[in-house]
Amino acid sequence: MFSLLTDSTFLTGLSFVCFVGMLLYFGVWGQITKALDARAEGIKTELEEARKLREEAQALLAQYQRKQRDAEEEAQEIVSQARHEAERLAAETKQKLDEQVTRRTALAEQKIAMAEAQAAKEVRDAATEVAVAAAAKVLAETSDDARQAALINQSLDQVRQRLV
Repeated sequence: MFSLLTDSTFLTGLSFVCFVGMLLYFGVWGQITKALDARAEGIKTELEEARKLREEAQALLAQYQRKQRDAEEEAQEIVSQARHEAERLAAETKQKLDEQVTRRTALAEQKIAMAEAQAAKEVRDAATEVAVAAAAKVLAETSDDARQAALINQSLDQVRQRLV
């Protein structure tokens, strides 16, 4: 038995058993288990809080993804509306341009017709003057002075009446 008291392994085991016995006797074991239970409860609370935060983060992510999709849809709608508006404005501008070209063409045709009428009038006036001068010359050469004067005056009166 003496040999057991000198064996270090035995003494270490005996010391451990005594230590555990003292812990049980003085109630330290209860305090240790309470501390461990409190620590486990704290970890459980932290895990629950982390789970809630994760759920909130996922909800926020889903909300922002919905907002992004809505914003993209709205942007597509705005682009589509702008495209339709541009097409409408282009068609409207083309129609107005066509109308303007038609009006200007009609105006140019009117001016051409007026110029043609003016030129025809000038040609008639010149032809009339030449005809009167020729008639006056022919009459001057073929008749006497009194008859010539009477014919010239009569012809001039007729020409004036027709021109006016």
